[in-house]
Amino acid sequence: MWDILLRDCHVATMMADAPYGAIRDGAIAIANGRVAWVGPARGCPQTEARSVRKLDGAWVTPGLIDCHTHLVFAGNRAREWEMRAEGKSYEEIARAGGGIVSTVRATREQSEGTLAASAASRARTMAREGVTTIEIKSGYGLDLENELKMLRAAARVGDLAMVRVSRTFLGAHALPPEYANNRTGYLDLVCNEMIPLIAREHLADAVDAFCETIAFTPAETERVFAAAKAHGLRVKLHAEQLSDSKGTSLACRYGALSADHLEHVGESCIAAMKMSGTVAVVLPCAFYFLRETKKPPIDALRKAGIPIAVATDCNPGTSPTVSPLMALNMACTLYGLTPEEALAGMTRHAARALGLGGETGTLEPGKSADLAIWNIADPAELSYWIGADLLRGRYLKGRLVHEAQP
Repeated sequence: MWDILLRDCHVATMMADAPYGAIRDGAIAIANGRVAWVGPARGCPQTEARSVRKLDGAWVTPGLIDCHTHLVFAGNRAREWEMRAEGKSYEEIARAGGGIVSTVRATREQSEGTLAASAASRARTMAREGVTTIEIKSGYGLDLENELKMLRAAARVGDLAMVRVSRTFLGAHALPPEYANNRTGYLDLVCNEMIPLIAREHLADAVDAFCETIAFTPAETERVFAAAKAHGLRVKLHAEQLSDSKGTSLACRYGALSADHLEHVGESCIAAMKMSGTVAVVLPCAFYFLRETKKPPIDALRKAGIPIAVATDCNPGTSPTVSPLMALNMACTLYGLTPEEALAGMTRHAARALGLGGETGTLEPGKSADLAIWNIADPAELSYWIGADLLRGRYLKGRLVHEAQP
């Protein structure tokens, strides 16, 4: 017996065999928290279901997946945004106590419970736009106690906001003030103390690093990746955002799940991504907020057959957005993705970027019943509307966790 049968709907399975994997006049059966059957309603087996819901022609997609966020943090950097608008340089802002150091200071001062509550509030806003899975990075603690605090807070967000959470350790995000003149000492802390403990306590699913001229070198990043691999953790990388450091090639040598940003990625790194199966994660909201002009080479990534995921990069400094649908719109308007590519980037490819491709991201039998139900006439509307209230309902692991008021 099925638990739920959804009828009178159109289904965007996001399988690659047709545009959007679309099934018009479809049906979806759910049993034990998983998709039991999906297909045209006329072919639906005559299996009894405990609950039958008619959706009045709504579209059903996989739940959206935001595969790159820094959702746990304290404070905000609105004043820095105002200072940039007034013409202040990054250096001037940093001298005034701004930049990542200000977020680190504020995050260290907050309790785990307070951080979890504020992050859950942001996650709930994302969930109201159809998100069922969110990746959350650490990286604003930058010492053992506070990095662990951030990862524990991230875990609590799942229950508080009714979303699936994937946690990423980003200790190699920046140098904390107390290690400003001791880069080797901080990397020793990350590699020899933080990563072993995080792996042993199962506090993260992957390890990330910021490989850039203003952050960590490729050689320093490799130390972090080697430690992660030694302790059984997958890796991903903030790569090629500001310069062509070849960090992406390094990440691919370690079988990285994803390389993210990629505005300056070159041909050799794209070839490495193709060989390793690494997903390209593009972050158009950060591009917009920073007023960048160098775009990721979308055409080159397409031609190479690289999966392109889309994420919000929600963070207080460079992408203060909690709107995944805005990220879809910006991926189309700023980067030239098609609406179908953008939606695949926040479902199928985003799941792969988190190592969850076998669990979620498409609607097919055996996968988790993570669904979003939309009041739209066509899937392209998800990247077309700006600020519209489109979500009708949301299922997580087969459970209805959100239903819009009529």
